[in-house]
This record gives sequence, structure tokens and C-alpha cells, in this order.
Amino acid sequence: MKKLHTLLLALCALGLGTEARAGAAKTTYPVVFAHGMGGFDNLFGNDYWGDDYGMFVGDTCSLFETPCNEDIDSGQKTFVGQVQPFQSSEVRGLDLANDIEGYMASTGATRVNLIGHSQGGLDARKAAKVLYTRKGYTVVAVLVSVSSPHRGSPVAKYILDLKPGVTSVIAALAEFYGDVVYGPGNDGYAGAKQLVYNDYSSTDGVTTGAKNFNINNPIDARYASRYVSLITAQNGINVNPALYLVSELFYDIDGDGYCVDDCDNDGAAGKGDGYANEGDDDGLVGINSQQMGYRLKYSESTFGFDSVTTDTTVPYMGDINTPSTSAQMTSTSSVINQDHMDVVGLGPDTFDEPEFYASIIHYIASHD
Repeated sequence: MKKLHTLLLALCALGLGTEARAGAAKTTYPVVFAHGMGGFDNLFGNDYWGDDYGMFVGDTCSLFETPCNEDIDSGQKTFVGQVQPFQSSEVRGLDLANDIEGYMASTGATRVNLIGHSQGGLDARKAAKVLYTRKGYTVVAVLVSVSSPHRGSPVAKYILDLKPGVTSVIAALAEFYGDVVYGPGNDGYAGAKQLVYNDYSSTDGVTTGAKNFNINNPIDARYASRYVSLITAQNGINVNPALYLVSELFYDIDGDGYCVDDCDNDGAAGKGDGYANEGDDDGLVGINSQQMGYRLKYSESTFGFDSVTTDTTVPYMGDINTPSTSAQMTSTSSVINQDHMDVVGLGPDTFDEPEFYASIIHYIASHD
């Protein structure tokens, strides 16, 4: 929940109060943030990884500094990766690994933790594998995905199905994300094909899609010591209007039916259960696509510090392409009542992004 600690910090600095204590413990290794499609520094004109007012959630507080995240330790180390806004996760993940290696070299860090939002969760898995291959040891301690389409997104296939070809794909992405899609090095077509579960085109000579990516970049203890995920979903009443138009008026995601593969050919593994607009997706990704490793539970506290814990009611997902139980795709246990963009600061709303990520950092601190 929203908290105001600035006055307390000022009083402590003047010796008029007790020592201020941040809500989150400091992690052993730095935390690297990996943005999703359409990032890096902003999304729809808002700062990526920010609160509703543009403050970076990893910004620590120094004496009298505002704004800053008062819920993280002043010594917490964070880094924001920068990759192409529109590309496949094979390309973006390699770029992320390069960024992380440069950061490690400049700071002397031997390991890192990763938090990836949306496609950034896939990029993080690729980066973790690359870093292991290069370094010869497990570089990533805790890998956290937030709202990630590990098993594809129907919206990606919907965009690709807007024929003819690349021109309409780029135009569709530009309508949603803006002119950043036209930047050098971007490939919106490759980015969209990455987020469809099956290989979108069997005639282009390249095998793409989330299913193939999961085979090439699996959950593996060599690449990261711990894999965890946070899942988001809202119904049409609360979801961001832009996302509501995409997910309901243009294409109903219907993201909580069980099936191992893409049984209804909508671009995501699973199938619809026949009930639209029931809080089974976050506007872009269904809940049947988002679990990776352990499912986490985010609990808000009115007067205390929010918390993130492991949800033990839903089994660990070690093979993303082959869920061991239907619950990993259909259970609403611990699903966060936010849409796809709320969790990275696109608002305004009452969601406390700084404390949310502080809670994640605190969870990481107990496992890295």
C-alpha cells in the first residue's frame, strides 16, 4: 500500500527519530531489470519500471532525496538492461546477457538476480543460459518473471494474422506502441512471432515461437538457481481501456482452459473454457501462459510491509511446454488483480509499484 516515509527519514537525519528501516532486505547480488516489448526507457510515454509518476522502482534513497523507493535498502544495487524494443527473445536475450556482463565487469559482481516483465521474462531465461555458457558457472541466482507469455499470447497471433505480411504487423504494433517500432535494429515481425506458441510460419526457413524457445532455453538449475513467476489478470471492468479493446473487442483471450499444446489455435498453449471476460488474462497474456518454476503470492498490507511468498498450493513447473497438472494453467491462486501494464507503472491507479518490487527484492534476498 502507499506509504509516506519521507518525514520519518528527515526526522532521523536530524536525530529526532529512531533509525529508519527499509521494508526490503538487501540482496546478496545486484538485481537486474529486463523490460518487455516496447521498452526501454518508456512505455506509452511513461517510464518503464516506474511508479505512476515516473520514479524508477529501484531508485534508492540518499539523504533528503525525493522521489526514491523508501522500501528498499539504501545500499541495494540495481541495474536496468537495455535491449531492442522489438526483436525475438533469442536476440534480446543475447543483448541482455551482454549488458549484464558489462555491468558485472564494471562493478565486480560475480552473480546477479533477474526480474523480467512480459517478454523480458523470456529474455531473462536466454540471458541466464548465455551467461552460464560464457562463465562456466551459474551466474543468475533468482530469476523472476512478471506477466510473461512463456506459453504464448493470442494477441501476438492476432497481430500476425492481419495480412498481408510485415507491413501490417509493423503498422499494428505502431498503433499500439508508437513510432519506437520503426527504430533501427527493431524487427516487429520477429518480435511478434516469438510470442506465438507454435512456429508461425513453416515456410520461412526459421523455427520460431515460444514452444521452440522453451526447448532451447529451458528451466535448468545450471542457468539459474531459482525460477519463480508472478501472474496478473483482471476482468474487463478494471483492465486498462486500451488493453480491454485489444483483449475483448478485437480478440477474446479466454486464458484459463487446460490443454498442453495450443488446442484452439489462438497462439497460446491451452484453450479457452468458453467464458469471456472473467479475469483470466491481463489484457495481453492469459493465466495459462504465465507460470514458470514456482508460482509466487503477492500480499498487500494496509499498515505493514507487503510480502511475496511461494505459493505451495500450485506445483512447481519445471517443463514449461509440459505442465504436470492443470492447476499450473487454470488455477487463479495468487493471481494479482492488475493488468499487464499496471505492474510497470502505467496508471494512474492505486497499485503501489515501489512496494511491489521492494517485496520481490525482499523475496530475492532470502533466496540468493
